Amino acid sequence: MIWRILVTIFQIVLLISLPFIVLIRGAIWIHKEYHALPWLAILFGTLIMTIVLLIYFTYVYGRVTGKAGNKGWLKRRAKLAFLIAIAYVGQSALFLSAKNAKSSEVKREFRNLHPILRMSISTFLLLDRSLIVTDGNREPEDYRRMGLPSKSHSLHYPQSSGYAHAVDVRTNGKAAWKNTLMKSYFWLMGFNTLRHGGTGDHLHISLYSHDTPRSI
Repeated sequence: MIWRILVTIFQIVLLISLPFIVLIRGAIWIHKEYHALPWLAILFGTLIMTIVLLIYFTYVYGRVTGKAGNKGWLKRRAKLAFLIAIAYVGQSALFLSAKNAKSSEVKREFRNLHPILRMSISTFLLLDRSLIVTDGNREPEDYRRMGLPSKSHSLHYPQSSGYAHAVDVRTNGKAAWKNTLMKSYFWLMGFNTLRHGGTGDHLHISLYSHDTPRSI
């Protein structure tokens, strides 16, 4: 009985999370394998998300009406799925609440991050609204100002994509299970993760860069 309940819960969680998983994993895959332009990678992920939503809508429509519907209904469901996907991607990739940024400067720098990173951070906020972005875009002098050795290659620096490929999020003062959940989420989505100190206990999250493939 308990096993069946756990399986049911897993299935529900998977169904809810699948559109977001294919959105982010799809964007990361085409970014890494084909060096896709940032917003082209986002569009690819959006189209995959649209297909998943269309399947969901068609299934629900069939369960309610007992039929799949004609071509006109299919087109309308496809348009609705695409509009929902576009609206979500636009909101998640462009906006970060002030309460989720360490400072107003960090909030302003949010758009300097690669759109895939931005979208992934906003998606994690659906799981944990307490996430705090502590650092994103940097320049060599920023390390010296913080009393740290300046790095010649850092994914916090703008890459050839035009965006920084790394972001730091706060871990100190949070429950261990929340930090584990956060690290697991970004790792499963396809990002590199590294927890370290530096200017404070934080989780360093980075997106693969074709400029310096071995950098984290």
